[in-house]
Amino acid sequence: MELFSEIYSCYYQVLRHLLNSPQGITIQEIHRRICSEGFAESMLAIIPKLENGTWNVFSREGELYLTRLTPPFTMPLSHLQKSYLKALLSDPRIRLFLDQKQLTVLSDMLAPVVPLWLPEQFYYYDQFSDGDPYEDEAYHRHFRILLQAQKRRQYVDIDYNGPRGNRVRHHYVPARLEYSVKNNRFRLIALKKIGHGKMKPEILNISRIQHVRPLEKKLSSSVDLNVLIRHSYYREPLTLHILDRRNALERAMLHFANYEKNTTKINENTYECRIYYNQTMETELLIEVLSFGPMLTVMGNDRFLGLLRARLRKQRDLLSLQ
Repeated sequence: MELFSEIYSCYYQVLRHLLNSPQGITIQEIHRRICSEGFAESMLAIIPKLENGTWNVFSREGELYLTRLTPPFTMPLSHLQKSYLKALLSDPRIRLFLDQKQLTVLSDMLAPVVPLWLPEQFYYYDQFSDGDPYEDEAYHRHFRILLQAQKRRQYVDIDYNGPRGNRVRHHYVPARLEYSVKNNRFRLIALKKIGHGKMKPEILNISRIQHVRPLEKKLSSSVDLNVLIRHSYYREPLTLHILDRRNALERAMLHFANYEKNTTKINENTYECRIYYNQTMETELLIEVLSFGPMLTVMGNDRFLGLLRARLRKQRDLLSLQ
């Protein structure tokens, strides 16, 4: 099992729940649990390694898979894992999710540990240099308020400076916080009432928020935020074919990790990935597709293909003027 891509992600959590099963479970039950607890593409990563014995954590008795471990079990941190955590503490973005008390406890606990890497050892060749101000106290305060409001399904009053300099102010429900690697920015998917009880998702850059204030009002527990976001998607998703060479499938899953998607294997070396998106996501998704490389082919939809052709023609015309 790869240490850093699984042990701290949902793959580890899914396997932990499966291994804590006191009785044998069928492959059908394993499929069901992976689908309910993991990502859409988790089946592609987990099932083959369980069936071929790469992850030798189950024994087989007929149709049943039996855990080789004695549940319940705990897993102490190795020195390598502590070194990994120490490296995360050197990332200024980690302070957005931890308060000062938590940071102090972790720093004291990991004080004698050498970090696995340092931030200055990385160079992001395709990342914008004007990322979010992660050390700014106002930015940090806004982020923490939004994070808590998201967990509590709480309305917030946001004063926002739009991309064209227009100042707007609305009441929103924070639905999801996302990070763009290319832009080195966090953005908020927020829901805003538009009348007749309906709500519309909007994308706000955290760095453009001038002021945010939590309100007493909370969203009804009967409202499913994920369903509201899905209702905003175009009827037809973007369909990509990924040729799995040079680790292209894993790179694509990471590249498009912030989008809702469904990935299936269509032949020995090719996978089909269907990405669901709306108009607010369209431009960035287009740029990300163009930047990925030749192992990816856009099959549809027609709208996205039209935008893709227009962007390529524009780039060609600009190059011809040089």
